[in-house]
Amino acid sequence: VQLQASGGGLVQAGGSLRLSCTASGRTFSSYTMGWFRQAPGKEREFVAAISRRVGNTFYADSVKGRFTISRDNAKNTVYLQMNSLKPEDTAVYYCAADLHTTTQAMGASVPDYWGQGTLVTVSS
Repeated sequence: VQLQASGGGLVQAGGSLRLSCTASGRTFSSYTMGWFRQAPGKEREFVAAISRRVGNTFYADSVKGRFTISRDNAKNTVYLQMNSLKPEDTAVYYCAADLHTTTQAMGASVPDYWGQGTLVTVSS
């Protein structure tokens, strides 16, 4: 599967952005989908994941209550709504897909597929 992320940009602290990630192929609903991010000089970290069927989500503590992951299987797209953004949210954001993992395990695994990153910059 190929993943194409979009929606990054420059936003002031306290603002919002919505990232999108569209997948190719006809098996999108078979994948657990997730978002990761990598800040300058830091390792890539897990942000959020959503199960194959809408309903089960899991978040990193750093974004819980501010970010919402969702998916539209009819459009082969996963979203990350980011509210109350902070300068420390500045990073390149990557979407990922995995055929076998659960939402809670995705952060500890290496996903099967990665999209290209989209840069989010939050100014103070």
